[in-house]
Amino acid sequence: MNYQKDIVIDEEALDVEWLDQAELAIKYGKYWSRCKEEFTRAEENVKLIRSELIAKVNDDPDKYLGIGIKPTVANVEAFFRNNKRHIAAKEQWILAMTKMNDAEIIKNEISFTRKAALENLVQLHGQNYFAGPKMPRDLHTEYERKKQQRTENNARVKINKQS
Repeated sequence: MNYQKDIVIDEEALDVEWLDQAELAIKYGKYWSRCKEEFTRAEENVKLIRSELIAKVNDDPDKYLGIGIKPTVANVEAFFRNNKRHIAAKEQWILAMTKMNDAEIIKNEISFTRKAALENLVQLHGQNYFAGPKMPRDLHTEYERKKQQRTENNARVKINKQS
């Protein structure tokens, strides 16, 4: 999947872009769904490992906490939070959550923002906006020029902030 490529609209082929829009929305919706499932499984794995570790420490507190240390809530929590399995599971959970959140943003951008942009471009086309003035205009070139200006402006802002 290439979000950067898929979000771009070819303004000279709006009919093809419209045909592709529903497919893209479904593709990224399914991707988000898979990411959400992965997140849910990672979350359940954290809970499972935590439960296993709590059961272990409660069965034999002297072995896991030290001789004479009572299995209080704080001691048990300290034990499982410092356990390598729990730490690794928590890291997987965080990565899955980040991936799911990113997938949701991408899904929404494809489903709503790109769709709205297509609707607006079609509306402009219907109003003969692209019929153009006497001098033909290359919208793609103008868009790239604008994008380049925005990049240069962002670079200037970063330089000014560093000074």
